[in-house]
Amino acid sequence: MAESLSLEGLSTKEEKYQSAIQQITALTSGETNSVANMANCAAALKQFFNHFWIGFYLVDSNDELVLGPFQGPIACTRIKKGKGVCGTAWKEEKTVIVPNVDEFPGHIACASESKSEIVVPIFSQEKKVIGVLDIDADYLNAFDEIDGKYLEQLMQIFSK
Repeated sequence: MAESLSLEGLSTKEEKYQSAIQQITALTSGETNSVANMANCAAALKQFFNHFWIGFYLVDSNDELVLGPFQGPIACTRIKKGKGVCGTAWKEEKTVIVPNVDEFPGHIACASESKSEIVVPIFSQEKKVIGVLDIDADYLNAFDEIDGKYLEQLMQIFSK
């Protein structure tokens, strides 16, 4: 298991994601506890990209998302299906990129510092959403299709 991440020589967003995926895959390889893997994934993404908030919400039996491992300030504990960006990504079963959270209908403001957001669903092997990765930035337009592409690849780790 890696004790630290290598960030040297990475200049583009794509290079950072490619390295992050490789290193997070190695970090989580052989560990069967999903909570431990999510915790290390959130910490690694925070180290690579230093976004305001990075974390996981997991589908609970009450048709809600419940807060999982994260990096950043305290967060909303439960989110209903279809509510906010996380609940929307879960309901629609697709990545949602929000350039300006103030313009997203029904946005749940867990922290007023959040300005833009990306939420990526995590699918089980049966193609059912089992959780989401939620990343918030404290500036507008932080996320794009490159983020979506690589974060979707990364979340395949958790579908196993």
